[in-house]
Amino acid sequence: MEVHIVVCHGAEEQAKQLTTDLPRPPDMELGTWNLNAALRTASTWNQPTSFITECEKMMGTMIDLDHPEIGFAVGALKEAAQLAKTIQREMAPAALTKEDQSPVTVADFAVQALLGRSLEMAFPEDTLVAEEDSATLRSAQQQGIQDQVLESVAHSVPEATSEKVYQWIDRGGKESGHRFWALDPIDGTKGFLRGDQYAVALALVVKSEVQIGALACPNLEGGSLIIAVRGQGCWRTPLTGPEGFEKLRVSACEDPAQARLLRSFEAEHTNVGQMDALMRAMGVRAQPVLMDSQAKYAVLAEGTGDLLFRLLSPAYPNYREKIWDQAAGSLVIEEAGGRITDLDGKPLDFSVGPLLNQNRGVVASNGHLHEAALKALRAR
Repeated sequence: MEVHIVVCHGAEEQAKQLTTDLPRPPDMELGTWNLNAALRTASTWNQPTSFITECEKMMGTMIDLDHPEIGFAVGALKEAAQLAKTIQREMAPAALTKEDQSPVTVADFAVQALLGRSLEMAFPEDTLVAEEDSATLRSAQQQGIQDQVLESVAHSVPEATSEKVYQWIDRGGKESGHRFWALDPIDGTKGFLRGDQYAVALALVVKSEVQIGALACPNLEGGSLIIAVRGQGCWRTPLTGPEGFEKLRVSACEDPAQARLLRSFEAEHTNVGQMDALMRAMGVRAQPVLMDSQAKYAVLAEGTGDLLFRLLSPAYPNYREKIWDQAAGSLVIEEAGGRITDLDGKPLDFSVGPLLNQNRGVVASNGHLHEAALKALRAR
């Protein structure tokens, strides 16, 4: 997939204003300006590192929103996140229980229907591999939830009918192919029900490799959208308000004792005893930050967390991760400069269908701490 890169709108003028009053280096022609020469001047005249970083930040490249897949991911996730926020704010937090005993809400169905429709319009040949299916909704004993799903979708798509909503939901099958989109409409459903962190997670996978990973996190820092493109970095923009993209980078922490560990909020989603033992073995001092969903991956990518484990719960020792729970977040971490593997140090394998059957659990880090984490895991 070819990706075009453009310079952040207005960034050159802002950086120029910061640097034009500095003396020019000898090789800089009068009346010309470019960032590299200006930064050489800043360095020569002992400008603080923060000044140079600010200029580089301003002039960082950003993702080209005119690229069809990138523009689709950003626009569709913003619309989906707004729908999820509206449902969380205005509707009672009713949930059904699926066969695997996990909860599913009005928002799960409505967001998947909305994104299924959006994908059908933008890329009708593409497959959507998604978490939900209409069978759970059709068989629901509570007619009220079916009505709420239709009402929610109809706010964005007035022509929606029950049958159309079911069709859009079922566009998200479980069979992947050469090119497909992976979707978790509400990642962290229990967090959504509590009013805490959750994410809408969308990824484009081509030839078993994630090319675009995007997370809409409505309750993270006032509402954030994180998008990563393979080979082009990881970026954050507000879900609402003026659009501007900030490049994300993982932390530089190399000392496990100083590491900020991120952990699932729900104890049943991990192995708390093993987690405590790992922290002791690595010398981690701070208590882990508890957080639902792939919002943890966004926090790690922005450098305010350093390490996370997805350990196997004693209640589910044979559990395997699902592709929609990892695809988007994995690229977000990698493109922010971090590293993600399974608990055995193997890369995540997205070639084997909706379940990551070749992998056990997940460990993600800023890269600097990864080998220490794997060493601690092997010693247990």
